[in-house]
Amino acid sequence: MLEAIKIDDLKPGMFVNDVIEQNGKLKIKTKGLVKSDKSIDALKAKGVIKVQIDISRSNLPPPPTPPKKVVEEQVPPPEIKNRSYSDKEQLEAATKLYDEALIIQSRFFKRLAAKDNPSLSAVKDLSTNIIESVIHMPNGLSCLTLLNKSGKYLMEHSLNCSILLTMFAQHRDMGKQAIEDLSLAGLLMDVGMTNMPSELVQSPNKLTPQQKEVITTHVDIGLDLVDRCGQVSACVQDVIFNHHERVDGSGYPDAQSAHDVSEFSQMAGIVDSYDAMINDRPFQKAVTPSKALIKLLSDDSYDQRLVAQFIQCLGVHPTGSLVKLDNDKLAIVLRANKNAPSKPVVAAFYNLKSGSYSEVKKYDLNQVSVKIESAVRPEEFGLNLTKFLKEILINNLTSD
Repeated sequence: MLEAIKIDDLKPGMFVNDVIEQNGKLKIKTKGLVKSDKSIDALKAKGVIKVQIDISRSNLPPPPTPPKKVVEEQVPPPEIKNRSYSDKEQLEAATKLYDEALIIQSRFFKRLAAKDNPSLSAVKDLSTNIIESVIHMPNGLSCLTLLNKSGKYLMEHSLNCSILLTMFAQHRDMGKQAIEDLSLAGLLMDVGMTNMPSELVQSPNKLTPQQKEVITTHVDIGLDLVDRCGQVSACVQDVIFNHHERVDGSGYPDAQSAHDVSEFSQMAGIVDSYDAMINDRPFQKAVTPSKALIKLLSDDSYDQRLVAQFIQCLGVHPTGSLVKLDNDKLAIVLRANKNAPSKPVVAAFYNLKSGSYSEVKKYDLNQVSVKIESAVRPEEFGLNLTKFLKEILINNLTSD
C-alpha cells in the first residue's frame, strides 16, 4: 500500500518508495528502509518535503512478543546443533542438497530471465533446508561453497551467499527470524542480474563507467522481480536493494553512510564480496579464501567489527580450503579446531613430490606434528576438486 506523507511524519522502519516533493533543482533519488532519525535528518537537509512510503514493505515495530521464548522453542540448543555427524556423512548430505539446490535456482533464474513470475515457494523451501543443514551438519555445506564448481556462477553465488549468511547469522546468535531472513536474502539478492545484458555480465574486460551504471540497476530490478513473485519480509527486501552499500559511503545505489546501512545489508555485502573473490570471474582470477579474508580485513568500506566476526565464523582456514602441508602433501580442510584455529582437521590426498594423487589420510593438526605451510589454489596444480570430491574424497573418508 502506497501513501504520501510529509517528511516530518516519516519514522524509522518505514519504507520510502519515492520522493514526491522537494526544494531545489537537484533530484533526490532514494528507495529503501529508513534506518534511523539521522537518515530522516539527511533527507530534510536535502530539501525533501514529502515522500511516498510503501506500508507493505515497512518494518514497523510489531506487537511485543517474548523473543527469548521463541528462540528457545524453535532454534535447537547448542548440544543439538553440535550433535556428532562424521565428515563423510556431512559431505554426502551436503553434496546431495547442493546439487538439488543448483537445479532449483537454475529453474528459478531461467524463468526470471524469460520475464516469467515464478513462485517463491521452492526457493523458500530451499532456504529452510539450507538452515537445517547448517544447524545440524555445519561443515558439509561450508565445504561445498569451495569445492563444488559447476560453471554456473550466478546460481552458485546465490547458493553460497545463502549458506554463508546462514552460518554468519548462526555464529552471531541472531535468532530464528534473522537466520531465516538472511538465508532467503542470500538466494534472492542478485536475482536482478538475470535481467542484465549478458555481454556485460560475461565481459572479460573491466567495465566502463557507463556499463557499471547499468549493472548497478540490478538491485532495483531485483526488488521488482521478487515483488512480482511473492511476499518476502522487509529485511529481505532491504538486503536485495542495499547489499552493495558500504559503511564509508562508497557503495550503491544511494551511497549511504554507516548509520544508514542495516546490519543485515552490511553482512550480505561482506559475504557477497568474499564469495566473489574466491571464485573465478570473466574479468578476474580467484584468490584463496585466506587471502580474501585478509582483503576484507584491510578494507575500511566494510564494518571491521562484522568482518572480524565473519572470520571467526569461517576460521583462519575455512572449511573446504586447499592447503599445502609441510610434509609435501596437499589437503582439504574438513573442519576447524575451535581451540586451535590454525590447526584444523584436514584430509591429505595429493603427493607434491610425485605429482600424483595419494591415499586419502585424515590429520587432526592439533594432534600431530604436521603443519600448514600455506593456502593454495587448485588451479596451481591442475586439480579438479569438484570431480575429486564426488569420485574419490567422499568414498575414501572413514565414518569416524
